[in-house]
Amino acid sequence: MKKYFLTTVFVICLAGLLIAIALPNFIGAQDRAKISPVHVAPAIDQYSYATAPIPGTTELSGKEKLNTEDYDPIAENPFLETRKNPLSTFSIDVDSASYSNVRRFISEQRLPPIDAVRIEELINYFPYHYPSPTGEHPFSVSSSLSECPWNKKHHLLSIALKGKPVKTSDLPPSNLVFLLDVSGSMEQANKLPLVKSAMQLLTENLRPSDNVAIVVYAGAAGVVLAPTPGNQKETILKALDQLESGGSTGGAAGIDLAYQTAQKYFKPQGNNRIILATDGDFNLGLSSDAELVRLIETKRNEGIFLTVLGFGDGNYKDNKMEKLANQGNGNYAYIDTLREARKVLIEEMGSTLLTIAKDVKLQLEFNPLKIKSYRLIGYENRLLAAEDFQNDQKDAGEMGAGTTVTALYELIPADGSGTAHELKYQKNEVSELAKNSTEAVTVNLRYKQPQSNQSKLLKTIINDQASQWVDVSEDVKFSAAVAAFGMQLRQSKHLNGWGYDQILFLAKQNKGQDTGQHRQSFIALVEQAQEL
Repeated sequence: MKKYFLTTVFVICLAGLLIAIALPNFIGAQDRAKISPVHVAPAIDQYSYATAPIPGTTELSGKEKLNTEDYDPIAENPFLETRKNPLSTFSIDVDSASYSNVRRFISEQRLPPIDAVRIEELINYFPYHYPSPTGEHPFSVSSSLSECPWNKKHHLLSIALKGKPVKTSDLPPSNLVFLLDVSGSMEQANKLPLVKSAMQLLTENLRPSDNVAIVVYAGAAGVVLAPTPGNQKETILKALDQLESGGSTGGAAGIDLAYQTAQKYFKPQGNNRIILATDGDFNLGLSSDAELVRLIETKRNEGIFLTVLGFGDGNYKDNKMEKLANQGNGNYAYIDTLREARKVLIEEMGSTLLTIAKDVKLQLEFNPLKIKSYRLIGYENRLLAAEDFQNDQKDAGEMGAGTTVTALYELIPADGSGTAHELKYQKNEVSELAKNSTEAVTVNLRYKQPQSNQSKLLKTIINDQASQWVDVSEDVKFSAAVAAFGMQLRQSKHLNGWGYDQILFLAKQNKGQDTGQHRQSFIALVEQAQEL
């Protein structure tokens, strides 16, 4: 009897062991079927697509879903005394992700987290009618100094850049790699299904001279479409249509493979770009911000640019994706609707896909006899040390064709006396030029051509005569309304009693030419936020 019992126990244990060994392979086979390659690039042998769920996780749905969205903290820029801080240095930022993400929150009848609001991205979401470049440089630089609408005792300084527009038909041939997250977290309707629809939109607008490869990642990375000419749309669309979600998220492996693929089919005179579409929730392999940023930094000097498109909610990792775009010579947008996908990938195709200048940095020097103190509105996570302006090794923002970039400063005028707190160990003197000049600000700008490692310098002088607010352009007034809205959402202490009524009045009066109805949509968004 005892012998029979021991034999039975042995058989049960052996059967359990065999199931334990076979089950992962079965799960892997199921996930391999979900993202099996359509065409595998010749240089790539075989990839394991095992994407088993992470142990201990629980799938929730609807309102039960845990909210693990991540945003880096932002401390609002303070006023800085010009005598002690004469230089203000920062990188441009053409990202627009924060605006559409804020819109998503408000459309869900809730105000966004304060740290989800990056004011410069709200301002730069909108196109402005700045003068186009006419000289040797790929963009124009213009400025406006006026009264500040929310504090008449202060001035508002606008620095505006406008990139040289390029028609879609005149864009250089593109070597694109769609890097798509197909992990289990992308299953929701506003994630992988919307990713596929967005990429289909872009595919429909490709030319025969363009080529597209598709790299996907979940538990591992693989090429599901080798580089394919843009006129073979059915092949590309079929590959997109077959994608399904499942498994964990090994984003680093996907990034590495996408760069390999882009480099192999590199177009020396073309636009070489990776388009990463994800919710940013990397949880396999390299996953920390620092590790991923270092990976991107090793790749950005290969002449391959990066566009990051964020999707979804609940586990959205805004902080991770912004860092990848910032450090990877790229831009970052959040896609909450198919209309937004059309704006980013079709209406703004030139600015999204074609970089005309990289590492664009601004350094403003303020005359202490004209400007007592200043405050840069937004750009908190794009600030640079003063010495970084001269350092061509220091990464900064990129500009696309036709892009407009706006930076706003709130200034407190000086009384002209030049008095300041005396320092014990050094003299705080003002030059004769400052005393005998009408100059208020010198704007220094550095940029590089897309394939160059050496920067060029531009200088612009702004005089101290501030315009009356009534004489300021509609573009400046509208950008001020957007900035004030961002300050309102961030509960800024600098609005001086301004609220939604004043913001709405300013926006409605300065809607101007609104071809895409984006400004009208902004007014509706402010009205929604006011109700909340």
